[in-house]
Amino acid sequence: MIESFQWAVHRSTDLWPYLVMALDIAISLAASVHAVLYKRDSRAAVAWVGLIWLAPFLGALLYVLFGINRIRRRARSLRPNHYQPDLPPNAFACSAHEVGEFDPETAHLTPLAEIVSSATGKPLLTGNRVTTLHNGDEAYAAMIEAIDDAKDSVLLSTYIFDNDTAGNLFLNAFGRAVARGVEVRVLIDDLGSRYSWPSILRPLRHVGVRVGRFLPKLIPVWSRFANLRNHRKVMVVDGRIGFTGGMNIREGCLLQLRGRNQVRDLHFLVEGPAVAQLQQVLVDDWAFATGELLEGERWFPKLQPGGKALARGIADGPDENFERLRLTLLGAIACARHSITILTPYFLPDSALITSLNVAAMRKVDVNIVLPAKSNLRVVQWASTAQLWQVLQRGCRVWLSPPPFDHTKLMVVDGAWTLIGSSNWDPRSLRLNFEFDLECYDRELATSLQQEVLAERLREARPVTMADVDGRAIVVRIRDGLARLLSPYL
Repeated sequence: MIESFQWAVHRSTDLWPYLVMALDIAISLAASVHAVLYKRDSRAAVAWVGLIWLAPFLGALLYVLFGINRIRRRARSLRPNHYQPDLPPNAFACSAHEVGEFDPETAHLTPLAEIVSSATGKPLLTGNRVTTLHNGDEAYAAMIEAIDDAKDSVLLSTYIFDNDTAGNLFLNAFGRAVARGVEVRVLIDDLGSRYSWPSILRPLRHVGVRVGRFLPKLIPVWSRFANLRNHRKVMVVDGRIGFTGGMNIREGCLLQLRGRNQVRDLHFLVEGPAVAQLQQVLVDDWAFATGELLEGERWFPKLQPGGKALARGIADGPDENFERLRLTLLGAIACARHSITILTPYFLPDSALITSLNVAAMRKVDVNIVLPAKSNLRVVQWASTAQLWQVLQRGCRVWLSPPPFDHTKLMVVDGAWTLIGSSNWDPRSLRLNFEFDLECYDRELATSLQQEVLAERLREARPVTMADVDGRAIVVRIRDGLARLLSPYL
């Protein structure tokens, strides 16, 4: 009996290396099959498969932890259904081929309109007017004036709403509106609500505002790289007047205060049928965050034309709205014939966008990319610097604008098509967060932006050359290169 037990122990000792090997092969095979099936980039798939087989157990573990994209699945599980209010048929909808009929000089952008129609499923709408608002000095004044004139409803969604001078301007305006019997709803991203302390949430509730937080999570306030955040900045008053752009609510945007952390930015006043598309996104987000359905004439009145612009809202996020913005950017670059001007605070495009920009420059399209000389996120700036050679080498021009920090998000193509909104040119906006942008076919708007904003930025900015990029000290190049490896998470 004892001898049999000893034999069994000895035999198991001889077999365990083979059992471990078999287990490693099974795990590696399963991880490799997953990588082959689900990694869209073939180079990434090859790299992960190589790591999985060359590093027993560890490679598979790293793939499970960092190689599997759970963002979209998580977003879909959080938002399985979108609330779509019943709206009357829109008499202002137009087809893509009508773009050239409104302005023959924009006929070559018809394919772009078709791309965005296919990507979003939303109609392009006629009869809109989009007015540029510079910095918080103009934007906040216009927004508060609209709140003070509100008769029925105000619905605001923002990423950051600080409890400071700027925040209190809105707090007081909302309080006045509630006292008049106006229905006021304010949705703030949970992380963005904690950029200032104490939070603005309690004061808002104190004046009678119904407040919602988007995806409350136990994450530290300094964790700016948390995923699935609501980065949209949209406000609609009485269902008729809309505001959107890239501006948060913080006193740094009020340049007249001459504070320490000044931020240049643009926001836009929207009038016309496109306001209903802004409101749809707001109502959907509010329903998700609070469960309250906002319906009826108070929130969705019948809209009248406000101008001549063709406009369409583009809601983008890691849920079923995935990659709408990216497809829009690729389409706009491909359709450009003369010029592309990009103004963004964070520039970390993927390889497809970089290739598209390079091909456009090689087609003799004048491509200008304007970035802040000093970013508020150093790691992002380091990573961005490490990528600049990829667009400089084919003829794109890069410019660095001096302080104050420029938070503006803007793209103008051929002096006719403009993209405005909350999205940056980085993986966070293109893949990880919920964003809202507005495309506009309006030569007057594009011309004014080129003359009043882009020309000013270019006059102030200094060009970046390949010599500048190649001339960085080796230590700096290593730092920037290491930061670039984090690009998917920045």
